[in-house]
Amino acid sequence: MRGVHIGNVIRLVAYSYRPRNLGGACCPGLFHVEVALKIAFLIDGGFFLKRFRTLYPGVDSHDAKEVAQRIKWLIGNHLEYQNKTQQCTNHWSLLFRSFYYDARPYEKQGQRPVSRAPMNYQASAEATFRRALFQELRKTPNMALRLGEVRKEGNRSWILKPGTQNDLLAGKLGIDDLTDDDFVPAFRQKGVDMRLGIDMASLCLKKQADVIVLVAGDSDFVPAAKLARREGVRIILDPLWQNVSDSLFEHIDGLYSGVARPSNTRKQQG
Repeated sequence: MRGVHIGNVIRLVAYSYRPRNLGGACCPGLFHVEVALKIAFLIDGGFFLKRFRTLYPGVDSHDAKEVAQRIKWLIGNHLEYQNKTQQCTNHWSLLFRSFYYDARPYEKQGQRPVSRAPMNYQASAEATFRRALFQELRKTPNMALRLGEVRKEGNRSWILKPGTQNDLLAGKLGIDDLTDDDFVPAFRQKGVDMRLGIDMASLCLKKQADVIVLVAGDSDFVPAAKLARREGVRIILDPLWQNVSDSLFEHIDGLYSGVARPSNTRKQQG
């Protein structure tokens, strides 16, 4: 039997056989076509960036090129793992497409919460980094950006940091002790989870992927994952070594992290 990988989808396998009535002479057999797995990646960008410092403590988390490279390595490690059963010449040939979900940075004007000094969100370090990262990902082959938007939560512009709030309740701080650094912007992403769910449903209903690797850390994906599994698509969850609740295992087909386990986390891979 001889196998040849053709393109990124088809593997052509030729069989030889020895008919008894020809004295055992080897004759060409039939061709059998096997379809290699098509794998799609759905990456929750906000979750990935939140875990980045834990996963890569020695890497600048605001270096767009470094972050984009780690995303590519994450994808490559998953493809290499899946290729253990597929045995394609190039594990990247299993990739259908990667989808990266995030929100465009907030770029309006505002004021600091205590000093009332003017603030230009567009010029902030976070906004500058996000724009640079998105540009790097746009240049990555087979990568699609799915961007929602950031809005303020109702009429609130700022919220207290959890540690500051605890100190206030404990009497360690007074109202007059608060500074601008004790607050964070009251922003909320809009349209990100919706885009992820729609893409997951579309991938399975159009039969574009056999396996979906979901890089996420919460249960918002469960309804779409149920649909995908009913359509025969396997869901592999990569929580980036964050602990996963037992109830989530009911809605996935496997758990695998494409990055090395940080030394301070408990192993849950399987």
